[in-house]
Amino acid sequence: MSIHRTVAVFGAYGHTGRFVVAELCKRGWRPLLCGRAADRLSALGVQFPGLESRAAAVGDAASLDRAFEGASAVINCAGPFLDTAQPVIQAALRAGIHYLDVCAEQRAVLDIVDRFADAAQQAAVTVMPAMAFYGGLADLLATAALDDWPDADAIDIGVALDSWHPTAGTRLTGARNQFQRLVVSNGRLQALADPAPTRQWTFPPPFGTQPMVAVPLSEIVTLSRHVHCAEVHSYMNLAPLNDLRAVDTPAPVAADADGRSAQVFAIETLVHRNGQTRLARAQGRDIYAITAPLVVEALQRIVDGRGKASGVVSPGAAFDARDFLASLPALQVSLPPA
Repeated sequence: MSIHRTVAVFGAYGHTGRFVVAELCKRGWRPLLCGRAADRLSALGVQFPGLESRAAAVGDAASLDRAFEGASAVINCAGPFLDTAQPVIQAALRAGIHYLDVCAEQRAVLDIVDRFADAAQQAAVTVMPAMAFYGGLADLLATAALDDWPDADAIDIGVALDSWHPTAGTRLTGARNQFQRLVVSNGRLQALADPAPTRQWTFPPPFGTQPMVAVPLSEIVTLSRHVHCAEVHSYMNLAPLNDLRAVDTPAPVAADADGRSAQVFAIETLVHRNGQTRLARAQGRDIYAITAPLVVEALQRIVDGRGKASGVVSPGAAFDARDFLASLPALQVSLPPA
């Protein structure tokens, strides 16, 4: 087994983890199926015959070391990342391999930066949190819209979902993540106002004009690390938030042979500078499923040497954002002229 085509997927049996494993196999990688529950790993192995399973727990450093042996990187799909990110990154650094995750929690990303920026730089490995629908996608869209602008006056991010059927992991993360949400205001990270600001946002069909409320997630932190901007704010329409708050909203249900749900989304970034505005947009289906090609494409570029930096790195700082977005056929992307 070639180490350069082997990647450990921690939390491989979770909802997003399964999409990531399938995407890796599709693109010629050899995933190592890793996670705490040996029985769930065995069941996943039936779905993906021929792949090796390695049980490991975040509280057992030696088990993580054994699980990641022979891999060139680890993709962490096991939330809450407030609990899993740091021990998995520590194991990745001990092994000298790259780390990516699909974290939406702002506090988890800030903790990763504070604790591992120097260590990852010294180890010459890439640590990339939030390479997912929440976090990485908005970061790439905003970076692509910036293009030749050296900075921006403001960046507004709008997310529209026709529904949100949360996974068990999403609900667990929501219960665990009770930290103050942050925005960029006056050029620095500050607490989100209470009550959260609201606005209207007009999207393409099928959404049209939507009432929105501020819901800043990990993209605020990733953008703040590489874009000079006085104001960065994120908003989401109300329908998915109502689904998320309802305790009886069911988990996602597969609507096609690939396991994707019928959920559709649009995400837009408006970048403002000196009275001008640039719009970048991505549309697609299933926020969990789309995370897989995002994080696997990032992995591929890092391992191939197409990432621009080591250390703890934001997607837009690491990659050519336009080229990255153009490589994802599952997304319908609209960017301003280069």
